[in-house]
Amino acid sequence: MTESSATIPKPRPVPTPVTQPFWDALRDERVVVQHCDACGGWVHYPRSRCSHCLSDQLSFREVDAAATVYTYTVARQATAPPFADEVPQIIAIVELLPGVRFTTTLVEVAPEDVRVGMAVSPVFDHGEDGTTLLRYRPASR
Repeated sequence: MTESSATIPKPRPVPTPVTQPFWDALRDERVVVQHCDACGGWVHYPRSRCSHCLSDQLSFREVDAAATVYTYTVARQATAPPFADEVPQIIAIVELLPGVRFTTTLVEVAPEDVRVGMAVSPVFDHGEDGTTLLRYRPASR
């Protein structure tokens, strides 16, 4: 760990009333996604209106957290000073079965082993601040 990464705290999500159910579910090692009760669309990131029809009739539903890699990039230089100890960092967009996509980081895999379409499984990264981040690793592990 470099001195700068040890002294600069990593940014953490700050739940809002709209996003709180998502963060609460991650803490319990579950994944929930908003579903529009008006048009049937899935909505992520959590928001107060449906991104398909603008209805406010959204409810959180638990979904299978298994996913596939939709796209990714390998950051070989820290994206910000607090992440200097995580290089190389594999930043990915993964797609869950309902078709929603999450931005995440891949763990427990070498950059050269990542492939678009690769099956990945969730890793619930419980932080000391009580917030849990959703990361992914190859499904075979």
